[in-house]
Amino acid sequence: MKYKFIKHHEYLFSIEKMCKVLEVGSSSYYKWKSKTLSKRTIRKNEIKQQITTIYFASKQRYGSPRITIELNTLGYKISRITVAKYMNELGLKSKLSKKFKVTTDSKHNYLVVENVLNRNFMVANPSKVWVSDITYIQTKEGFLYLTTIIDLYDRKMIGWSLSNTMNTEDTTLSAWKMAIKNRIVEKGLIFHSDRGVQYANKKFANTIESYGVIRSMSRKGNCWDNAVAESFFKSLKTELIYGNKLITKKQMELEIFEYIEIWYNKKRRHSSLNYKTIEEFNNQKNIYKNVA
Repeated sequence: MKYKFIKHHEYLFSIEKMCKVLEVGSSSYYKWKSKTLSKRTIRKNEIKQQITTIYFASKQRYGSPRITIELNTLGYKISRITVAKYMNELGLKSKLSKKFKVTTDSKHNYLVVENVLNRNFMVANPSKVWVSDITYIQTKEGFLYLTTIIDLYDRKMIGWSLSNTMNTEDTTLSAWKMAIKNRIVEKGLIFHSDRGVQYANKKFANTIESYGVIRSMSRKGNCWDNAVAESFFKSLKTELIYGNKLITKKQMELEIFEYIEIWYNKKRRHSSLNYKTIEEFNNQKNIYKNVA
């Protein structure tokens, strides 16, 4: 009875003082209390431990929506609001977004094509639309330039290049060569990019047009026309780069490889895929096809 009285009033009075007044040992009380934890408290502590594990496994990249999906996948039935509450109690916050600069040089005399894609970012099949962009990444030894090619169907990074220069060979052509190794170029494939010289010059244009690709470019100064590619850069810089110390180019190459090939393409849950990983999304699609 004394232990129950202390437990019911521990938010009003000091536990040590109540133990002294009631002439019970505080160590004995704590031992009793640990044995009488409610199932609800035990479950809450277990979930908090899982939240902490998932949070640090994602390198602090996940907020409450993605952590909720992970918990549900593990069999815990819990709402995003509750997860957010627990994360707040634990002092866990996902890395915050920042504005970033995309590297685009559109001051050239090469042919600029129309915006064929026209912001139709939802695609029903692979290799129907690929989107590409270039950004810079700062290191201790200067800038590196990251060129990416994403298949809109499953948001997979099928081609990418990290280079010291902005030459076409090192940027767009290098990423293109990787992309065509990873995915078949289907007839009528739309390749969308900004108006940068690396996409507009004859060398790159002739290369992709030789595959029967339809070229598409964003309107001048309109970042929303290539929102998926820019969203990737935002995630990359938020989840990997911002808030961290500058590292060497070699170290950055390893970090980018891990982020794209191990994290983004295999483990990350994508909001555009209903918070599924790319592998889960494709497996689900294959199941539906087999059933049909």
